[in-house]
Amino acid sequence: MISGKDRLLIVDDDESIRSVLSILLEEEGYVVDTAQNGLEAIAKSYANLYNVAIVDWRLPDIEGTVLLSRLRETTPKMIKIMLTGFPSMKNAIDAVNARADAFFQKPADSADLINKISELLKLQREDKKYSEGKVAEYIRTRAAELKQTQKPGSSEQGMVFVTDVAVDR
Repeated sequence: MISGKDRLLIVDDDESIRSVLSILLEEEGYVVDTAQNGLEAIAKSYANLYNVAIVDWRLPDIEGTVLLSRLRETTPKMIKIMLTGFPSMKNAIDAVNARADAFFQKPADSADLINKISELLKLQREDKKYSEGKVAEYIRTRAAELKQTQKPGSSEQGMVFVTDVAVDR
């Protein structure tokens, strides 16, 4: 996150939707970027870290559920919210199967959308804190294990080398 603010990417081919959502979310204190199609969104997600992507179901170059999968490749922990002007049970099921974190019908109620983003960002922060804690716990445990395996009188006594640390992205 740049300057401690959450970053959002709005992907919609409709300029008015992108504009209204940008204004609304910037007023809430978010850093907002936009893309008018899937290819632009993918390129931006490789160049920037986004906490949230709000994705239109129907884009000119790619279906929204396919884009969700592509965005998961660039930032696995990114929150993904689907917007659609074509609500149906099938679309909702497809969005869930594509691992959307939320599904809204256009025009989305602004208060509901803001509350859902806030709720999902809180969960994202808690998950990050938990993951960081698990990595720190692993390092402490592994260092203690390595310390116990050192032979007394060894020239490396008192030194601990940690070489296999895994970090969850």
